[in-house]
Amino acid sequence: MPPVFIDTNIPMYAAGASHPLKKPSQRVILAIATGEIDAVTDTEVFQEILYRYIHISEREKGFKVFDHFHRIMMGRILPIEESDILKTRRLAEQYPFLSPRDLIHLAVMNHHGIKEIVSTDKGFDNVPDIQRITPSEF
Repeated sequence: MPPVFIDTNIPMYAAGASHPLKKPSQRVILAIATGEIDAVTDTEVFQEILYRYIHISEREKGFKVFDHFHRIMMGRILPIEESDILKTRRLAEQYPFLSPRDLIHLAVMNHHGIKEIVSTDKGFDNVPDIQRITPSEF
């Protein structure tokens, strides 16, 4: 059975301020760390983490979130290959409602036959053959 893809918002909610999605996201992170779920992510997720925290002038917190998530995902981080970039371009025409970053994640998921994503991003709900799992549903 293919693994589930972990979107950027999961480690960020898990590490963030008090929010209804904080504890559910922490449960997802714990399940990954303990091997309860087979999870993968891609290199773009790490770029997104750094981008967001640097953008809001919280570099040190961003480094901590990055490092912690990297430790638990080590060996389960998918690269973004040239074929994924080309697929992203095609998907952009097909799914104009998805952000460029989500399109990259979708291309990587397609490349590796991954059909499930743990994410708070509702845009994935409108992609056929992809099942979004919210942290609360996890």
